Amino acid sequence: MSSMQKTVIIIAGPTASGKTALAIRIAQLFGSAVISADSRQCYREISIGTAKPSPEELSAVPHYFIDSHSIREELNAGVYEKLALQYAGEIFSCNDVAVMCGGTGLYIRAFTDGIDDMPVIPAGIRTRLNEQYTQHGITWLQEQLQQRDPGFYAIAETQNPQRLIRALEVLEATGRSITEFRTASRAVRDFRIIKTGITLPKELLHQNIHHRVDLMMQAGLVEEVKSVLPWRSHNALRTVGYEEIFDYLDGNITLEKAVEEIKTHTRQYAKRQLTWFRRDPDIKWFDSRETDEILNYIRSVIKS
Repeated sequence: MSSMQKTVIIIAGPTASGKTALAIRIAQLFGSAVISADSRQCYREISIGTAKPSPEELSAVPHYFIDSHSIREELNAGVYEKLALQYAGEIFSCNDVAVMCGGTGLYIRAFTDGIDDMPVIPAGIRTRLNEQYTQHGITWLQEQLQQRDPGFYAIAETQNPQRLIRALEVLEATGRSITEFRTASRAVRDFRIIKTGITLPKELLHQNIHHRVDLMMQAGLVEEVKSVLPWRSHNALRTVGYEEIFDYLDGNITLEKAVEEIKTHTRQYAKRQLTWFRRDPDIKWFDSRETDEILNYIRSVIKS
């Protein structure tokens, strides 16, 4: 063990930008491990629609928070913060560097800055909002939030009903925007954090997204979605790639239309991820094809 400062290298960015491959490359360079910061890849039951790393990638370096939980378990940013700090501690026990990789901005922020204590929501509010959602669909949630909390709506995962319901719950329980609970004092970590962001020109990113969705369909996404039908109301499945196939299985849309919608919604999600990450001035951005530049940058910061 050297006396070098413990460091977490964060690789953030939109979906399909090449984060997984880069994170593995960096972890191999430092003989380290990868902590996933993806709110869905932790679930064992869903692999195809979450674009989980391949078995080859998972065996290349140790990975944390992949296949670590069952879809029946409730996870959130607060739980993630505690787990990820624990994972980092395990890696630091035999290495100076840990790599964190993912596109769930809230999870990354929970890890770097700490998560504020969210207000307790009376059960009645949650039940009523869930009933409204069942009755009127996601459009109703979107309209409510857009009218009542436009600031949060602008950066929210607008296709994720659970996130929308959460924001409305907080509004109804406290009369305040959920964003107000996220601005408290930042936690101080006893390790250095290097934040990098990767993306691609829009056309290329969209090409990658479309190609990835086609591969998911070939890999058996419809069968995967059928296998988790009993848990369709769970947060993890109220999300892009699953809701559209549920819609198809319910007979509301054709399979072709479902695939088209997954592509559209994934593009929209990537755009929101970029909006979220670009608000963090500490992130140093790269084109994900500039691997050497990224590695040189990380090496230079670690030596400094």
